[in-house]
Amino acid sequence: MTTEQMDQPTMTAESDEELSREEYQKLLEMYDDSMRNLTEGEIVPGRVIGITSNSVIIDVGYKSEGLVPIDEFLDREGNLTVKEGEEVDVLLEKTEDLEGHILLSRTKAQRMRRWTEVERAYKDGRIIKGRVTDRIKGGLTVDVGLRAFLPGSLVDIKPVKNLESLRGLELEFKVISLDRRRNNIVLSRKAVLETELAKKKAETLTRLEEGARLKGVVKNITDYGVFIDLGGIDGLLHITDISWGRVNHPSEHFSVGDEVEVAVLKFDPDTERVSLGYKQKSEDPWTLVDKKYPIGSRVHGKVVSLVDYGAFVEIEEGVEGLIHVSEMSWTKKVVNPAKILEVGHEVEAIVSELDMDQRRISLSLRQTERNPWEELKDTHPEGTVIEGKVRNLTEFGAFVEITEGIDGLIHVSDMSWTKRVKHPSEVLKKGDTVRARITNIDIENQRVSLSIKEFMPNEWDDFANGHRVGDTLEGRVVNVTDFGLFIDIYNGLEGLAHVSEIEVPGGGKLEDFYRVGDWVRTRVLRIEEDEKKVGLSLRGVAQPTDEEIAELQASVVGSFEPDAQEIEEETEEVEEAEEIEEVEEAEESEGEE
Repeated sequence: MTTEQMDQPTMTAESDEELSREEYQKLLEMYDDSMRNLTEGEIVPGRVIGITSNSVIIDVGYKSEGLVPIDEFLDREGNLTVKEGEEVDVLLEKTEDLEGHILLSRTKAQRMRRWTEVERAYKDGRIIKGRVTDRIKGGLTVDVGLRAFLPGSLVDIKPVKNLESLRGLELEFKVISLDRRRNNIVLSRKAVLETELAKKKAETLTRLEEGARLKGVVKNITDYGVFIDLGGIDGLLHITDISWGRVNHPSEHFSVGDEVEVAVLKFDPDTERVSLGYKQKSEDPWTLVDKKYPIGSRVHGKVVSLVDYGAFVEIEEGVEGLIHVSEMSWTKKVVNPAKILEVGHEVEAIVSELDMDQRRISLSLRQTERNPWEELKDTHPEGTVIEGKVRNLTEFGAFVEITEGIDGLIHVSDMSWTKRVKHPSEVLKKGDTVRARITNIDIENQRVSLSIKEFMPNEWDDFANGHRVGDTLEGRVVNVTDFGLFIDIYNGLEGLAHVSEIEVPGGGKLEDFYRVGDWVRTRVLRIEEDEKKVGLSLRGVAQPTDEEIAELQASVVGSFEPDAQEIEEETEEVEEAEEIEEVEEAEESEGEE
């Protein structure tokens, strides 16, 4: 073995030792460099290389590994939001703990980075997003990655009554104040809305002109109309411009939040007032009314309103007609339209009048049926004898039912041939059944005249057949006038004794010597058949004595004096009927106006 061969193992051992020292030195240098590059409080990038039950292991480079509590990687539902191999940014809190691990924090890294972003947004005036988390005194707390405060006065352009309703919403804000040292951030949503509003308003103003069609959102509803947000500018849609038809309240057609298209009726650039129309999008239905609904045509509609003087009927949207109370029935006096019709009822009517200028249509309900007065004239012509019940007494006569709904009037002058009937109760009573003859039918005024004297004793014929000129008669004074005395000489038949045929002492007045009800004796001067008049004279005729007057008074049997209470009751009924008629006439004239 040579010397070289003996020295070779020794040289190999020495070289290995030298190599180990060099590698170790390099490793130390690499570790030192790694530690120098990792400064506490610095955000560094890292890669997830492991996940345990309570930590996430992250390699931040140079063979340096750190731990992050697993809670920092859980979402609100507790789900893990990271997996092995993903890149994450973390904050180096401590280069080495007691176990030799680097302590890292993802939450603090995010917080520091978020503070930087918020500061930049504040300086640049940019908008940031955040979620409202809670309602606190004076406003709301907002999560923008950091806890921030939103004052109640800066939540909206208009005051918000219920701030609690915003909880959980993600909204846009502007940072108006911040202090990193005190961990204080103040936000404003109002500033964002004002900026958006100004931008929308500028755009809307370029499109606003009379006649333009714009889309908007219903913002508010009042009794008199609807306010619509056109985009930065509100316009008023008045209740009269919602529909061509009847609108009781705007809420029948719109709800807050509805998106609608409207027409601009008027725009004042100085005051920025906008008047809007909705019905103007369709043609005015009144333009064709005279062609679609001529006078005499039969129409169908729905009762939409009842008033004291009638009912309004909607024939089509925007076209209504009035059925006046006088046109509801041929035979009934309608005082309350609600007794005939109800709101919502479908009705059929005849167009009786049409005024295109005033936009008025008069309708008739009764004309859908034949006029019963015309029918009466066909079935009961003049001269027909009818039998009916006395329904009512007035001062001037008695009303008798001819057919259902139609009464005829027996005037007091048609109750007796000669007797002066002061009140119908002298001859008839309410409820009596009488025979009468139809003497006249007035279709236009809806009146029927009746007479019962044809069926009563004819005092004139009896008198004329039983008396002659020169006969002496006893009778009672029924009226005292300046020109003479009217005397009942035969069952209500009156004769006239002219003042020239009466002896008045000393040129006095008749009323000084005669009173109604006095008994007198008189002589027949003349009997006029054609005029049915009797002329009397008291001259040269001996007047009855007190004894004779007593006998004459006792001889009056069956004379009928009308009951005062009954007359009073009938008079009250007449006055009540007249009052009702006056009210109806006033309502009718009001309706015409």
